[in-house]
Order: sequence, then C-alpha cells, then structure tokens
Amino acid sequence: MARRKKDPLRPLAGDEKTFLQTLARARSAPADQIARATGILAVAAGKSYKETAYLCQQAQGTTVARWVARFNAEGIGAVAPRHGGGHVPRFTGEVRDKILATLRRAPDPEADGTAIWSITTLQKALARAGISISSYSLWGLLREEGYTFQKDRSWCHTGETKRKRIRNSGTVRVSVSRVPKR
Repeated sequence: MARRKKDPLRPLAGDEKTFLQTLARARSAPADQIARATGILAVAAGKSYKETAYLCQQAQGTTVARWVARFNAEGIGAVAPRHGGGHVPRFTGEVRDKILATLRRAPDPEADGTAIWSITTLQKALARAGISISSYSLWGLLREEGYTFQKDRSWCHTGETKRKRIRNSGTVRVSVSRVPKR
C-alpha cells in the first residue's frame, strides 16, 4: 500500500487540462516541459507518483511529487523550467533595458567618441552611465538579442588627422576617405 500523498494534485481546470494535453502531444516543445505535462496528466488520471515517474523516464517518484506541488502553487507556469543553477544572471530587467536602449540610440561623436558602436565604445558609454559590464558579457547579451557587429558595422568617413612619423620628427596630415564595401 502506498503512503498518503503529502500534497495531492488539485482538480484541473478545463483550460489547464487542454493546455497540458496539447503540450504533452507536442513534438517541437522542449522535452522537459513535455515530461512535466505528461506527468501531471498521469497523476490527474489516477496513476501513482512511482508509475508516473516510470512513464516520464524519471528516476524517482519524488520528482513527480515536486512537479505536482509546484503545479498546485503556480498553475500552468509550473511546466516552464526555472533557472537551472550556475551563476545568477546579473543583467536582467531594468539593467538589460538600459543596455539595449544605449545600443539603439545613435552614438554622439562628441560624447561617445565614435560615429558607430563597437563593443568597446558601447562598453565605455555604459561605464559612463554607471553600468560595469565585461566585453564578453556584453557580447553574449547582444547575441541573445540578435545583434551581430560583423554584419551591422559599416565603414564611415573619418576625416583628416595628423600622424607623427617614427623615422623623422615631423608630422604628416592623413586624409581618409570612405572605403567601399566589398
């Protein structure tokens, strides 16, 4: 005889049951979400946690018990995965929005020292705004948002500059014109 369940599954609402059935039959959804939906439906059908664990290819019935407890507390949101461990993401919410807002605005050549953004110039502008982020983290965040600088960056007219020559003590005026795209 199985022991009494500490947190039995609450009755499913009609829309919850429909959502779980659709997710359980899905072929393109993440496997862990399909397993959770299948497990909750199996428990709702009267299967034990141990039988459900076997059905969902889980090692123990305690995993299914945690799914049920979370479903009782959160509802349909319980099938979505949480943060799986590792470092807690630092750049979320408001900070992420500030980073993306800085990227989306056109750089001011006077204030930012550039006419187009690069990782380094964006990083320096963010540092002036009080956001300290490594170039690696910034690159990863921008890649998550779909930005790539290789495709988006274009050449621009830089004007004239004075360069000091190494071999003689004089300076040379260099004029750089727009380089055509290949």
